[in-house]
Amino acid sequence: MNSPAAPLPPRRLDAAKFCDPLVTAQGAPRASVAFVGLRMLWINTGTLCNITCAHCYIDSSPRNDALAYMSAGEVTALLDEAAALQQPLQQVGFTGGEPFLNRDLPAMLREVLGRGLAALVLTNAMKPMLHHAEALLALAGSYGERLTLRVSLDHPDPARHDAERGSGNFAQVMDGLAWLVRHGVAVRVAGRAGLAGEGLAGEGEAALRQGFARLFAAHAIPLDAGDPQALVLFPEMDAAADVPEITTACWDILHQRPDDLMCATARMAVKRKGADRPGVVACTLLPYDARFELGATLAAAARPVALNHPHCARFCVLGGGSCAPPGA
Repeated sequence: MNSPAAPLPPRRLDAAKFCDPLVTAQGAPRASVAFVGLRMLWINTGTLCNITCAHCYIDSSPRNDALAYMSAGEVTALLDEAAALQQPLQQVGFTGGEPFLNRDLPAMLREVLGRGLAALVLTNAMKPMLHHAEALLALAGSYGERLTLRVSLDHPDPARHDAERGSGNFAQVMDGLAWLVRHGVAVRVAGRAGLAGEGLAGEGEAALRQGFARLFAAHAIPLDAGDPQALVLFPEMDAAADVPEITTACWDILHQRPDDLMCATARMAVKRKGADRPGVVACTLLPYDARFELGATLAAAARPVALNHPHCARFCVLGGGSCAPPGA
C-alpha cells in the first residue's frame, strides 16, 4: 500500500497583490471598511514576552521591545479622549507581548474598570501573571466578570501545543488557568484553527473543540468548548501564503457586512520604541505596517481602512476571525 502523499506547501503570495489601497492586482475596486464608532480600544502593553512562540504574528519575545511599555497615564489620556469624542466605548483589551510584564497593568485595569468599562487581558497565564496575583484578585473581587482573562492555549494536546510554545509550556499554562478558576477570575481560552476549519494539527474544528472539551473536563475548567465565546479558535495567519484579495463585490458574494469586521469598531494604541507618545493603528494584527498607522489620536484614526494586507483577507474576511469578543 502506498503511503499518503505529503501535503503540498502553500502557494506563495503574488508580489503584485496588496500593493494599491484602491485597487487589487487585477484592477478591481479594493474593499474598505468605514469606521462606525469605537466600541473596543486595544492597548498594546509592549512586545516583550516571557516566551518565544514559533509563529507569533507580532514576533514577541524576551528581546523584542519594538513596541515599548505603555504607561497608565497614557492609557488614561486615551480614555479621556474617547470620552470627549463621545465614542460608544464598551471594552478595553490589553495585548502584547505578555501584558503582565508591564508593571502598570493593574493601574491600567483599575482605570478602565473604574469608568464602568469591561476589560479583557490576553495572557499566557504564566509567572508574569502570578507576580500580580494580589492586585489581580483584588480587581476580580471588586469588578467580577467585567474583568476577563483570555488564556492562550493553542491545542489540547500538550505535545502539539509545546511544539509552538516550547517544552513544558502546556503544563505551566494549565497551572495558571486552574489557578484563575480556583480564585473565581473570569476566564476564556484562545486556541488556533486553520482557514478552512483545520486545527493546528490538521483536524476539523469539531474535533478540535471535542479535544478541548475533554481537556476542560479533566481539569475541572468550567468552560463550554462548544461556545465560541468561551473558546475562540483563531484562523491561522501567514502573510507569505497566497490568498485572494477582497474586492467591493466580495461583500455580496460572501454574504458579509463590512460593519462586522473589527476595524469598523476597534483601534489599537501602540507606543513605538523611542516615541514620545502612543500612536493608533487600524487593528491588533498590523502593528508594524506603516500603511495601517492612522495617527497620534483616536480622532485622527476615525477613518476608513482599506483591506490591503493578506491578514485582512485570510484572518478577518475569509477566516471570520476577530480579536474582540462578540458584540464588542
